[in-house]
Amino acid sequence: MNIQVKLESLVLKSGRERSVINRHPWIFSGAVKQLPNAANGEIIKVVTNHHELLGYGFFSPNSQITCRMFEFTNEELIINEQYWIDKIKRAWELRKQVIPAETNIFRLLHAEGDFLPGVIVDVYDDVAVVQLLIKGTEAIRESIYNGIKACGITYLYIKTKQNTQRLEDVGVESGWVNDIKPMPIKAKEYGNYFLVDVETGQKTGFFIDQRENRKILGDYANGKKVLNTFSYSGGFSIYALASGATLVHSVDSSKEAITLCNQNVEANFTEVHKHSGFTEDVFEYLKQTTVDYDIMILDPPAFAKNAKAVANAARGYKNLNLIAFKKIKSGGLIFTFSCSQHIDRDLFRKIIFGAAADARRNVRIIKQFTQPEDHPVSIFHPEGEYLKGLLLQVE
Repeated sequence: MNIQVKLESLVLKSGRERSVINRHPWIFSGAVKQLPNAANGEIIKVVTNHHELLGYGFFSPNSQITCRMFEFTNEELIINEQYWIDKIKRAWELRKQVIPAETNIFRLLHAEGDFLPGVIVDVYDDVAVVQLLIKGTEAIRESIYNGIKACGITYLYIKTKQNTQRLEDVGVESGWVNDIKPMPIKAKEYGNYFLVDVETGQKTGFFIDQRENRKILGDYANGKKVLNTFSYSGGFSIYALASGATLVHSVDSSKEAITLCNQNVEANFTEVHKHSGFTEDVFEYLKQTTVDYDIMILDPPAFAKNAKAVANAARGYKNLNLIAFKKIKSGGLIFTFSCSQHIDRDLFRKIIFGAAADARRNVRIIKQFTQPEDHPVSIFHPEGEYLKGLLLQVE
């Protein structure tokens, strides 16, 4: 099936083509001289003030980001189904190089990081969960499905309602494409098993972006008492137990999350007495606990959903880390994270500095964390690097 490219062009203002020449994929409304005669989601050309072709993108007339570019070229192209399949196959080839052994949980498509803005695809064994975030990717969804199937993946689930950060009002409903896979899926990560419900779980069912950081926790957890806050289904908890932690506590405000966490512990270990799950508010738990934890994991949900929320989010991150700094035993380790795109790496470090200064304890950075290789970041689009974290030692 060919996707017809309408020849309407978005014309940039004079001098505003530099970011496009430098391959940044977002064109903001303030850079536009003339809008194309096109509907929301259509593929358009992007041209300079002198009508020189710069590339192709998805038109979003109702968004501050008027166009999200997926191809930078000065040559005329035919954007057909094979074009999208080839793009997805290139992403698949990269994953085959970077996904570790005994792992069938990974991200196949990471939006701008794979030069396909507006689409996220996560894989759990033989199931791909597709998030369509803009009208442009909704319009080419059949080609996206075919590209995923060309990678050998059997089942497709579209997730567009809950727990997704849609950029536009995508009309397609959540649900299975053709065959239905019974839930939960039992998939594995570095040989550890996780039960994943793609229909009702948070995000696409699991927090894939912490895979390598969970593995690093395992390097430190042997013989330690570990607290995993905002634990969800217990990713960090499983790695700590697998590495010989003497005690692991998982805390989450969701009863369903703690139930799933306990099920994941049972799926991996015959002896589960070292683990306890608590359905409690994390802030209150930290304030009241008397356990002398050796390691704490602070992996909260995104406190800043948009730029307006940054100030409140910064206070939330500071308060969380301040309580942890006051509670952790001397010489203890804190794994602290932010997945808020609007909290950049420098701001996050300043927030942690403020918490450490108020706690009046010596704090050292041992390691810095980011997202794994299957969440690539286009060098032209640093906004794609959303996950940041620090491993801290507290004296």
